[in-house]
Amino acid sequence: MSISVENKIALVTGANRGIGKSIVESFLNHGAKKVYLAVRDTDSTKELEEKYGDKVVTLKADVSNTKSIQDLAKQTTDVEILVNNAGVGSPQETLGEGVEDDMQFQFNVNTLGLLRIANSFANTLENNKGALVQLNSVASVKNFPNLSTYSASKAASYSLTQGLRAYFDKKGVRVLSVHPGPIDTKMAEKAGFEETSTKETVSEGIVSALKAGDFHLFPDEMAKQIEEAYKGFSENVVLGDS
Repeated sequence: MSISVENKIALVTGANRGIGKSIVESFLNHGAKKVYLAVRDTDSTKELEEKYGDKVVTLKADVSNTKSIQDLAKQTTDVEILVNNAGVGSPQETLGEGVEDDMQFQFNVNTLGLLRIANSFANTLENNKGALVQLNSVASVKNFPNLSTYSASKAASYSLTQGLRAYFDKKGVRVLSVHPGPIDTKMAEKAGFEETSTKETVSEGIVSALKAGDFHLFPDEMAKQIEEAYKGFSENVVLGDS
């Protein structure tokens, strides 16, 4: 099912910086009617508000808090394209001091955050025949040892994204799973990636993938290499019921 962002109302979590901010700008540049900026710090979107005026609306939201997301959903029943971009990630190997706390933190935001978003917005997406875009990662299909807990949380969120695709497909809702490699963000810098792709590679890729009706998006050069190796499994197992 093809979905154009033109004249659509969207919501982006973590919209104040990085990939999230780029998604907002790509959507508006492609004709989105309005974009809700769902962020923890409502003072962090002033630049977007000044640039786009009443085409953007800032709302307080925390994907790690169920009530916060439920309240967000009640305020935005007109959303047609929901992008769950908010996430956390920091270098952490599989074993070491504090690894359990780190795993719980990343799982709460990156994995349970998706579940909170999907649960809270299910009725809205079904009523509006909309789309759910989940920012996963190439780390969801391959564990990167220096980002081990992050990789595990994204593997879990990718599994949930597949489950959401199966659920929402019957409801007329499109689901897109996005798997970037290293992107020019603070997270990639902390993880020590020297070669990165632009944030626009992801945001423009999302616009194109929604229009094409795809389930997977591997937007950048590293991601496309992993996609090529993963292709057979993806087509025959993950998408085998399509």
